[in-house]
Amino acid sequence: MISIFRKVIHSKVGAAIALVFVFLMALAFAGGDIANFGRQATGGADADLADVGGKPVTAAAVTQAAKSALERARANDPKATMKMLVLQGGLEEIEDELIDRTAQTVFGESHGVIAGDRLVDSEIARIPAFRGVDDQFSQEVFRQALQQRGISEKELRDDLRQGLISRQLLAPAAIGATMPADLTKRYAGMLDETRKGTAVALPSLLFLPKDKPSGQQLRAFYKAHSEAFIRPERRTIRYALITAAGLKNIPAPTDQEIRARYASNTTDYAPQHNRRLLQLIVPTKAAADAVVAEVSGGKSLEAAAKEKGLATAEIPLLNQQTYAAQSSADVARAVFATAQGKLAPVAKGPLGWHIVRVEQVQDTAGKTLDQVRGEIVTALTMEKRRKAFADLAARIEEQFDNGASLPEVAKVVGAQVQTTPPLTADGAVYLNPGQSAPAELKPVIATAFAMEQEKPQVAETQPAEVLALYDVTAIAASAPAPFEEIHQDVLQAWALETGSAGAKAAALKVQAALRAGKSLQQAVAAAGKPLPPPQSIAMARRQLTMALQEGKQLPPPVTLLFRMAKGTTKVQTADGKRGWFVVTLNDVTPGKADNAAVLEAAQKELSGQLGQAYAEALSTAIRKDVGVKKDPAALKALRQQLGGSLSAATE
Repeated sequence: MISIFRKVIHSKVGAAIALVFVFLMALAFAGGDIANFGRQATGGADADLADVGGKPVTAAAVTQAAKSALERARANDPKATMKMLVLQGGLEEIEDELIDRTAQTVFGESHGVIAGDRLVDSEIARIPAFRGVDDQFSQEVFRQALQQRGISEKELRDDLRQGLISRQLLAPAAIGATMPADLTKRYAGMLDETRKGTAVALPSLLFLPKDKPSGQQLRAFYKAHSEAFIRPERRTIRYALITAAGLKNIPAPTDQEIRARYASNTTDYAPQHNRRLLQLIVPTKAAADAVVAEVSGGKSLEAAAKEKGLATAEIPLLNQQTYAAQSSADVARAVFATAQGKLAPVAKGPLGWHIVRVEQVQDTAGKTLDQVRGEIVTALTMEKRRKAFADLAARIEEQFDNGASLPEVAKVVGAQVQTTPPLTADGAVYLNPGQSAPAELKPVIATAFAMEQEKPQVAETQPAEVLALYDVTAIAASAPAPFEEIHQDVLQAWALETGSAGAKAAALKVQAALRAGKSLQQAVAAAGKPLPPPQSIAMARRQLTMALQEGKQLPPPVTLLFRMAKGTTKVQTADGKRGWFVVTLNDVTPGKADNAAVLEAAQKELSGQLGQAYAEALSTAIRKDVGVKKDPAALKALRQQLGGSLSAATE
């Protein structure tokens, strides 16, 4: 469980710089939901947890980030709770991330590093949740999304601005880091090494206790291991759906409206000169010139960027004016004066120096009104439908604000009220594998799991297609199941725990015998049980790395083999307390490290890690320069407020 929270909370500082608050927020928006993001922190939200160069890190900010982290954790494990996050140190990690980010903002502002409104605008335009049905940024969708999720535009813009300042400060530290060739060769040799060993398995089933525990023993075990018997939070959602087919009296576009739209978009229908680009942005002119020199020497722009731990970005077809808004007028002029397939002269934009290759030049003839009448009618029809949905949503929201219930409003608009079975946070039906919430409701599941009971809301779950009215009618809190209901489960868990303890003790005996010089056969006999035959294991480190990158599950003895010294013996538990292993590393065959491709890959990997270390060191230095004063008492109060204790819940 703790690894789930760490994955969604902790963000390594590197060239990409995706710090925790912006990172969590952006992913939540991309998923279509930021549940109660802005103003739902409970009591104590105004407290300051830390002073960072004169700027506060508040309990509200930490609470917001914690809620977002919990929502994402629940996507992988519906049993995840705020109590678990708190007890496993999640608030401390979030506080440290926000302190780092605030320190970088304070430092950047004091040294003239800024993120202007235009740059923030471009970041907002990239968030999928703010796009309309045409996949373009929509001011109306933007307004509705912020309103629905309880966050002001200023809060969003300030948060993005701080993240962009952090990126400008830390990204340059990671660029250009190169690991020395000698160290790279040693590392590459390690990548190609092969390891061979022997594994002895000691299944827990062989060490199960003969006698059953007393009632007192079993209750004590249940209390000590209550986290293992937690049932996820369940919520019952009442809802009513309004579809586009159910909307009435949406007028068709008039000829006057069609002509007006054509006239207002003459630039779109005029002859077009667009270009598709491949772009790389680096922080300094010297770095840009170095890349251009490599490309001039025959290397591709992609390869030159990759060697430095950077990535090029593909810019789809666009005109000069649009590209100038994304970069700068100087960059756009240089790019649109360059022939297809060539690198444009290096020019400076808001984020750094642009190295751009013109991939495609497209000239399009103009279009008459008759040629585009159909697409204008389609666009106007969709806009009228979107407006009808937005107006209806506003009226419904006003009725909810005035105290109307969901059934009352549904009756007025002619929508049928339905109720889901109890759902978990991932949208699954509780205790019914394979069943889940209706597809139209899935975009609001996370919001429903952050709402108060019988406080209805309205949301477009499919833009301009489906409007959902929904509330929560029943909440079953996440807590350990009552002992009486899971007596048999507790008994099985006790037996497995006890058997695992016996298997561990036997594994330690086998290990001791091997270390004392006994033969493998003699050592296995020391376990006192008929164990499965010892197994030979072997793997190259490169195979291990590829398997892990592909997400494959490897037997614990195999991964342990690569964390041992030759001739040593270690013990390791099996997954789910199913047993223990005794592993001996018999032989290590070093790699040759004479393959140019292997050396190149190793140097890239190590240089990337070195660059990240530089960025992390800079982040630490900035934090010290700015000065940080924490308030442990305020954090403790927030912990108690959000977390409580699992033992208290059990009792």
